[in-house]
Amino acid sequence: MRISESCAKCLYDRQLNKTDNEEYLAKIRELLDNRGEDDTSPYMVYLFNKVHTRYFGKGADYKDIKKSYNDLVLEMEDSLRKEIVDSDDPLAKALVIARIGNYIDFGAMNHVDKDEFLKLFADTGFRKDDIPVYESFLKECSKGKKFLLVCDNCGEIVLDRLMIEQIKKRFPNLSVKALVRGGEVLNDATIEDAEYTGLSNVAEIISNGEAVAGTIYDMMPQEAKCALDEADVILAKGQGNYESMSGRGRHVFYQFLCKCDLFTSRFNVEKLTGIFIEEK
Repeated sequence: MRISESCAKCLYDRQLNKTDNEEYLAKIRELLDNRGEDDTSPYMVYLFNKVHTRYFGKGADYKDIKKSYNDLVLEMEDSLRKEIVDSDDPLAKALVIARIGNYIDFGAMNHVDKDEFLKLFADTGFRKDDIPVYESFLKECSKGKKFLLVCDNCGEIVLDRLMIEQIKKRFPNLSVKALVRGGEVLNDATIEDAEYTGLSNVAEIISNGEAVAGTIYDMMPQEAKCALDEADVILAKGQGNYESMSGRGRHVFYQFLCKCDLFTSRFNVEKLTGIFIEEK
């Protein structure tokens, strides 16, 4: 997904909010002005972080935030699993609940509010637009053998685990892998988070190899590339994965909440609307 001028301005403004260091901001502006046509927002932020480290040292530590949201959702696990199992279509319910978890995003959101997050669970039904995508998703899962979940945030991955439980129950033909970030970046999920939340109990965990908040094929280790290339069904969570993976010629299902103007405008929806789309 190419970077629009409005997106470039947003990326710059976020750095401007961090510091008034003119030399640092000039480097950021230079990176944006010289971006390639195929460069995505996650890649630009990855480059920004490298410059930030040179000037100021390591960025903000999200360790405590990640743990707090993992723990929060882990505490909800039993009640949510019951809601899923008791529903008419447990997999559909699990997909929507896992999508709600995409709210926990300290990159795209100006402010993450626990109460606002919890309120989203008042509506765990599919949108009308979700239904044909869900039907196609079921069809692909029924005939596939290898399923790849491309993860996004902490907290969210607890709900992803509940979703994978239902996928494996409904489609025992599928072997499941989950792709996580290769290093600490914002509150995104890493191998350590996958193990802490139990995601590693239901899926083989693979690293994307870099501390980048997206999935950039050319930057990935061979194991991760093979997982993408060989997957019969790919479900990618979050805006960053959509930005870095869409338009690359892959058959991918995407799930996320629209959390910024770029996405609400692109899909013509209100903020925090859940999206389930298929790119063939």
